[in-house]
Amino acid sequence: MIRISSLLAGTALALSFASASFAQDAAPETAETVEPVELTDATADTVVATVNGTDITLGHMIITRAQLPGQYQQLPPDVLFEGILDQLVQQTLLAETLEEDPRRVELAMENEVRSLRAGEVITGLTETAITDETVQDAYDARFAETEPVTEYNASHILVETEEEATDLIARLTDGADFAELAMEASTGPSGPNGGELGWFGPGMMVAPFEEAVVEMEVDQISEPVQTQFGWHVIKLNETRLQEAPPLEQLRPEIEGELQQQAIEDRVAELTEGAEIVRPEGQNIDPALLSDLTLLNP
Repeated sequence: MIRISSLLAGTALALSFASASFAQDAAPETAETVEPVELTDATADTVVATVNGTDITLGHMIITRAQLPGQYQQLPPDVLFEGILDQLVQQTLLAETLEEDPRRVELAMENEVRSLRAGEVITGLTETAITDETVQDAYDARFAETEPVTEYNASHILVETEEEATDLIARLTDGADFAELAMEASTGPSGPNGGELGWFGPGMMVAPFEEAVVEMEVDQISEPVQTQFGWHVIKLNETRLQEAPPLEQLRPEIEGELQQQAIEDRVAELTEGAEIVRPEGQNIDPALLSDLTLLNP
């Protein structure tokens, strides 16, 4: 029932927008129009319609606009205004025909109020916890003692035996092109790319390979290096220092961590001072969460 009601509300909203748009497009060009009155002092309490004595305010419309699905967000303001107003009028008319709120409606409204109130508290916590100063402090704490990391760009030729690797080194010493030899002789997946491995940092290569690279100079060709994959002939192409990422790149991540920590700290504080009772001895079947018939009178 809850799901069906939501679908019906969405359909009514779509029809409201369609009606508003159609009415605007279909209005005769020769029809006499009335100039609208601009309200420069409108507030959230400004009444935009009254249905059988029940006021609909600009605030009601603003909240509805903020909660619209994405497909409606880009509609022109005048179409949105008419569609939202029509929707709220229709909802008010329908709601008035309900003589008594079903239990499922009462429960949903209680949940909604609880969620909205908690959300307001979270907003306040977030505004306090996330400032330029706290973000900068968190960034500094993360990277205060972090030294720049050396990254390496290397190529290699992988073969099965040390003799093959030694022969390749001799050919390179005689002037052979490293990339051409890699495409010709390497059994590794980088062979077709001339042996290029791209950039890598500490811990990204197996230990013997990394240890050899760290000791090399740029453009140097290594002696044969053995790993579990075979024998490698390595050429160091370039090195660079990888500095800490800029603050703005990490800002969303840091802000998320600060918000989460603020919420957890406040919940822990409230939990410690609260009286929370969970009845003992209850053995409720978790499958009952899917039983909507329990909401029926």
